[in-house]
Amino acid sequence: MTKKKSETFEWVKSIMVAVVLVFIIRSFFFTPIVVDGESMNPTLQNKDRMVVTKIGEPKRFDIVVFHAPDGEDYIKRVIGLPGDRVEYKNDVLYVNGKAYDEPYLKIYKERISQGSLTDSFTLKETAVGSDTVPKGHLFVLGDNRRHSKDSRDIGAIPLEEVIGTTKIVYYPINEIKIIKK
Repeated sequence: MTKKKSETFEWVKSIMVAVVLVFIIRSFFFTPIVVDGESMNPTLQNKDRMVVTKIGEPKRFDIVVFHAPDGEDYIKRVIGLPGDRVEYKNDVLYVNGKAYDEPYLKIYKERISQGSLTDSFTLKETAVGSDTVPKGHLFVLGDNRRHSKDSRDIGAIPLEEVIGTTKIVYYPINEIKIIKK
């Protein structure tokens, strides 16, 4: 009888340790997320399942998941960091006066028969309303620029609302990939 109690206690102890480890890992290091919508097409598809890393600060062109003002979690690409001047002219991104190539938009730009993928704007003309990205905030855009609710509409994103960065799609199985910048 004592041996059976001891074995049961060891199982309970092992299960409790496993539960605590899962909680710690999900809370502080990694968490899964499901893409909801098409604002990140063609890079990400609706219902893609991804791993969010909660370690480190977001960098320009990272894909981030954050708590949006409407209470939903959004997934977008970091375009502007604190203090940056962001502008689009003739479908070209300029950050602090320097033009940047956005290879992840190439597929969409090739499909456009007229007009531009990203309409021209300055930060001041968006919901950010200032010349630079505010301190402690990010300026984010969806890759599907014509159909994305992003910083142009909701303003700069406070860093404390960022859950983490993501670049690993693990489902669907035939679409497993690491997202490159």
